[in-house]
Amino acid sequence: MSSNPISFAVGVLIGGLGVITIALGRAIVPGAVLIVLAVLALASLKMARQWEQAVVLRAGKFLGVKGPGLFWIVPVLDNIAALVDTRLRTTQFIAEQTLTRDTVPVDVDAIIFWIVSDVKRAALEVANYGEAISWAAQTSLREMIGAADLTMLLTNRKAADQELRHTIYAKTANWGIDVRSVEIRDVSIPGALQNAMSRQAQAERERQARVILGAAEAEIAQKFVQAARTYADDPVALHLRGMNMLYESVKERGSTIIVPSSAVDSMNLGGIAGITSLAKAASGEPADQNPRGPWSPSTS
Repeated sequence: MSSNPISFAVGVLIGGLGVITIALGRAIVPGAVLIVLAVLALASLKMARQWEQAVVLRAGKFLGVKGPGLFWIVPVLDNIAALVDTRLRTTQFIAEQTLTRDTVPVDVDAIIFWIVSDVKRAALEVANYGEAISWAAQTSLREMIGAADLTMLLTNRKAADQELRHTIYAKTANWGIDVRSVEIRDVSIPGALQNAMSRQAQAERERQARVILGAAEAEIAQKFVQAARTYADDPVALHLRGMNMLYESVKERGSTIIVPSSAVDSMNLGGIAGITSLAKAASGEPADQNPRGPWSPSTS
């Protein structure tokens, strides 16, 4: 029970009046009565803080829940059996080396947020509700781990938290305890298993990369087949494509390209000199004086 400055002040005031009365020698009996009242005030006037409630027993039986604030009890006959904190509280609990359903040993660290919702039941039906909820949370956590796979614990924390909360609440509801939430803070697995899972994840990423690359190559091949069909049916398009390729090759300054005469004849690229002159003009170089172009044979 917290200190009660109000009852202390009332008791001192009444007792002081009684002592003064007796000291003056005028009324000994009234002074003694005042002293007795002061003692009764100290013993009967109690106070509970805003977040506290007191369980009062009368002659060993439950009388009621008092507080917060000031309240009276009958000295000797009444006593405060428990002063319950009604604020939200947290309890950390750990499950070490617990096997999952797929026989993987894990260490799980969790925390539970709970509050006393029924002060009477929490004080009268459980000897130590704080310790009881801690043990209930640990056993529930071990049961949940044994029924779950490692993948579920690692990837679906919210579902595991909800399942664990419902399990713990089913055990503590009769104690007047309300479980607000449960959060799994950490799941630790053996180092060797971590390395194996890392290698597996890396191999899976490499496999996906190869699959994507193969799909891209297949799509490119299909596009080439479509282009080949287009060029086969339209020689003019093939000629324009060849002209564009050569233009892209020679438009950069200082580039040189050698084209076989057979390619020139087959693609009808005799007019490539015009493209060359256009590329040099675009780059700021003087046009070639040879109108036949760099690929045509020179005459002496």
